[in-house]
Amino acid sequence: MTASVLAPSLLDAAGVDPERAREILGEALAGADDGELFLERSESEAFVFDDGRLKTASYDSGEGFGLRVVAGETAGYAHASEISEAAIRRAADSAKLARRGYDGVAADAPRATNTKLYGEDDPVASPGFSDKVALLQEIDAFARARDPRVVQVMASLAGERRTVEILRADGRLIRDVRPLVRVNVQVTVERDGRRETGTSGAGGRAGFEAWISPDKWREQVDEALAQAMVNLDAVDCPAGEMDVVLGPGWNGVLLHEAVGHGLEGDFNRKGLSAFSGRIGERVAAPGVTVFDDGTMAGRRGSLTVDDEGTPTERTILIEDGILVGYMHDRMSARLMGMAPTGNARRQSYAHMPMPRMTNTGMLGGSTPQAEMIASTKRGLYCAKLGGGQVDITNGKFVFQCVEAWLIEDGKLTKPVKGATLIGDGPSALTRVTMIGDDFAIDPGVGVCGKAGQGVPVGVAQPSLKITGLTVGGTAV
Repeated sequence: MTASVLAPSLLDAAGVDPERAREILGEALAGADDGELFLERSESEAFVFDDGRLKTASYDSGEGFGLRVVAGETAGYAHASEISEAAIRRAADSAKLARRGYDGVAADAPRATNTKLYGEDDPVASPGFSDKVALLQEIDAFARARDPRVVQVMASLAGERRTVEILRADGRLIRDVRPLVRVNVQVTVERDGRRETGTSGAGGRAGFEAWISPDKWREQVDEALAQAMVNLDAVDCPAGEMDVVLGPGWNGVLLHEAVGHGLEGDFNRKGLSAFSGRIGERVAAPGVTVFDDGTMAGRRGSLTVDDEGTPTERTILIEDGILVGYMHDRMSARLMGMAPTGNARRQSYAHMPMPRMTNTGMLGGSTPQAEMIASTKRGLYCAKLGGGQVDITNGKFVFQCVEAWLIEDGKLTKPVKGATLIGDGPSALTRVTMIGDDFAIDPGVGVCGKAGQGVPVGVAQPSLKITGLTVGGTAV
């Protein structure tokens, strides 16, 4: 990305002379290792259509900046919702206290890039308010007409356009305009007094037009309905240790939570991860290759540049079962003597960046899913995972299955309810015995939380067979 900005900068729009901002930042960073002025303006809109009517419609906008000074392992940070020279000066005076008595060497600036992974679409401006409401009405009517057992439908749209600018110590002003949209459908069905619900959603970094064509939203309706209908026939899940086959795509959320966080640079620098100090060691079964890739065009977790201005990249973390790397922001990379990987992310200008995942997944193999199921005497096929809890320091997890089937003598026999997967990520990686040929990326609905900050992410994986997982259930 070049230093010049074709559109008016956020500084210009706020009446701040960019040269004065550069001078203030330069004074604050004198003697520091690193830092930046991060500016942001965002607009967002959300609609929820529930029980046949528009339940909520909201619009929000805001702007502000954060100024950071990094000295050794210490970072000073100040932010404000007012972009003005006086506010930037006050923030600089506060943040530079972090370098009191410190005499460091400025880190090299991030490399430049002209690559753009998404357009500058504005999901808030287009389509119009009435068109969005009409679309939700159409989704509701379509879902209800699909099956007489449908008793309730909830559909939602969410869109935002976030413009960020990062002023670096070398004077470069890096700009990135980030659209993001999401469409969600929830369908509830009833039969003989029993109700079950299915959900589906999709989205990415584009305008709504890319995601609300009839074929796209009808696919979400059909998936939610199919899930709900399967669960109408579900029986209580037996508990115990068994082999588990995970479906492709969204189920990569287990890898993200139970393994991905443990591969973030800050946890490893502080020795808090189960993977700390293990570069070069075998941490997974042969064939397991785990990556983080922020360069997938238009994907939910992708970024042209991260929130320090470093271009994102494809980072191999585990290669054929061997740990080969971590995800870094500039601070963790510098302190660990490694290179930044473009994984610095922050929820907004009010937060400091930290190492975070973008789109994280496992590469595909060569085994058909049908072969995994046929090879399983007694086990569980999890088509789709739901929510879960994870201890990041050791990878221990508990995940709920929202759609799962019992495997008996190599065949799917009946759907089950109440199934949970219990284990720990590092051990689960060593128990992967089959890797599917059906690699898939999730449809674009992930949100990752860390240290109170939430950011959009993507997950990906093929089908996997994992031996000896503990399955929690409701039946013996």
